[in-house]
Amino acid sequence: MQSKSPLTGREISLDEESFIVTKTDRNGIISYANRTFMQISGYREAELLGQPQNIVRHPDMPKGLFKYLWQQISAGEECFAYINNRAKNGDHYWVFANVSPVFDNQHRHTGYFSCRRKPKRAAIDKVLPFYQQMLQIEQQQPSDRGEQSMRWLIQMIEKDFGCYEKFVLGL
Repeated sequence: MQSKSPLTGREISLDEESFIVTKTDRNGIISYANRTFMQISGYREAELLGQPQNIVRHPDMPKGLFKYLWQQISAGEECFAYINNRAKNGDHYWVFANVSPVFDNQHRHTGYFSCRRKPKRAAIDKVLPFYQQMLQIEQQQPSDRGEQSMRWLIQMIEKDFGCYEKFVLGL
């Protein structure tokens, strides 16, 4: 049930003190969304619960970034990322996301918890060229599902910054 509204090009900005919070199962299906998420995304709670988290995926976001994110969190690691999301009305909003796996009392992996906040504009400006190059790689190999662009990102980040986490947290 991704938004079908045309992209508007208008950017919505989170307040400095606001946090977007969601909880999902292991497949990324939303089981909890806070009011800030509903407000900025334009979706009602009934429209979000039971839907995949990617309901807000913006088409300008490279698949390879999400491939990397899923690889990390599926392995039980947390992941940080700068993400551009699409609101229901076609507007967009950038977030600095922290996605963490959730475990029950028996240490079974049950889902994910994501907390997102307003990113620094300088950080967005730093990641945009990476994302644009990733999208170009993905356009050249559409059936690849982001594998090549993810490898390219990891290679570029490791070469210049050591590791992805160090790069992202240093922005």
